[in-house]
Parts: sequence; structure tokens; C-alpha cells
Amino acid sequence: MLGTITTNEKVPFVGGSDYGSVRIGAFIGKTMIRSFASSVTNSGEAEEESSELIEYDASLDYLCNLSPHRFQALYASKLPQSITGEEFMEKYGDHGDSVTTTNRKGTYHIMAPTKHPIYENFRVQAFKALLTATPSEEQVIGLGELMYQCHDSYSPCGLGSDGTDRLVQKMERLKHSKTENGTLYGAKITGGGSGGTVCVIGRSSLRSSELILMYIYKEATGFMPYVFEGSSPGAGKFRYLKIRKNSAPPPT
Repeated sequence: MLGTITTNEKVPFVGGSDYGSVRIGAFIGKTMIRSFASSVTNSGEAEEESSELIEYDASLDYLCNLSPHRFQALYASKLPQSITGEEFMEKYGDHGDSVTTTNRKGTYHIMAPTKHPIYENFRVQAFKALLTATPSEEQVIGLGELMYQCHDSYSPCGLGSDGTDRLVQKMERLKHSKTENGTLYGAKITGGGSGGTVCVIGRSSLRSSELILMYIYKEATGFMPYVFEGSSPGAGKFRYLKIRKNSAPPPT
């Protein structure tokens, strides 16, 4: 059973400056990975059996297309935790994103924003596979662990919130309490990011655990969360709106 708990706290919008900085950091990381792979290819240092993979990395289109083990083995140690815009532009030039602009005077986190989409894509594929597995205790434990991993990867990027971090931490402690008998298995921030909502997974008796969690959270913060379940058919039924930029001159 999946449920969603909202902290009801005021939080920044996902379109704020923090989101832009994280996006820039991810594009900078991808640019660096491509540069490292290109230098290996051009130097001829790549072993014959891995040269094709290195060439692929040199033209990497999306970070999620790089496997976690290749990132960890070849590129993780080469990426800085952060870099200034000026330092990056002097060495690498453009970061390759048409919707953001690198500020020379800014400092950008690189490792966390780069690592997240690489590992998150793997977690999503694993989560999907587990959902189709035979229902068992091991299945929900695995699903919950993937959710915790996702949350712990997302927040360091700078897109989390104190409210969701506290909610996830309190839920994890509640999960291990003897009174709840393990009805809760995992939680993660959900929505567009920088929000006050987490998704939780548990057994059919999740409701009692949710109520306990809500009051524990209120005691600690003064905010009473609320729970909502289910979802609409969304775009699958209602389709979507495609907004086209009007190239005609404005009326006079």
C-alpha cells in the first residue's frame, strides 16, 4: 500500500534558483565525464575491449544512460565536490544546457547532482522489477530500501527540505519500533522537489502507523501533516496541453 503525507509547511518552489544551480551542476558533471572519456579515447589509453564503451561515454547524452558501476569505476574519483563557474568555464567552456546559464562568480555542487540521476535510474528500474515480483516480505523490504536510498540521494543535491527530511527520519524510527510491528517499510520525498510531501509504503494496516507518525511530527514541529491516497487517471485519460510559442507580432 502506498500513501502520501504532506507536512503542510511553507517550502520554496521547484523553479527557484536552487533548482537551477542543481541542474547546472548536473550538466557540468556530464560535461566533465564526456571530457574525461574523450581524453582517454584520444590518448589511445583505453583497452581494446573497453574502447567502444569509452567512446560512448565521450558522447554521453543523458547521465541516466551511464551505469552506476561505470560511473563509480571510471569517473567518480575524477569529479570534484564543487567548482566555481569561472574555473569550469576556463577549462571546459559551455556546460551544454540551453535553459540555464553558468554564473562565473557562482559555486556549483557537482558530485551529488551528477550522481543522483545515474543511480536513480537504476533504482527506478529495480523498483519496477520488484513491483512485478511475487508479493513477499522481502519484496516490500526491498521497495522500502530503494525509497530510502532515493531520498538520501535527492536531498544532498539541494532539492530537499527540512520538513521532508524530518518526516522520513521519524518514519524510519517508527518502522523499527516494537509497537508497530514493521508495518512501514520506506519513504521518500515526492513531487517536483523542494516540497513538503513524502510517499510512504507499508502494509494494509498503514493507516494506524500514519496517524501515529502525524502526531509525532506535530509534537516536534508544530505542523500537523495530512494524508491523501489514490490518484486520478491524469494525462493517461485527460491527455495534456501542448503550449506553442506564438511567433505572430502582438496586436497593436
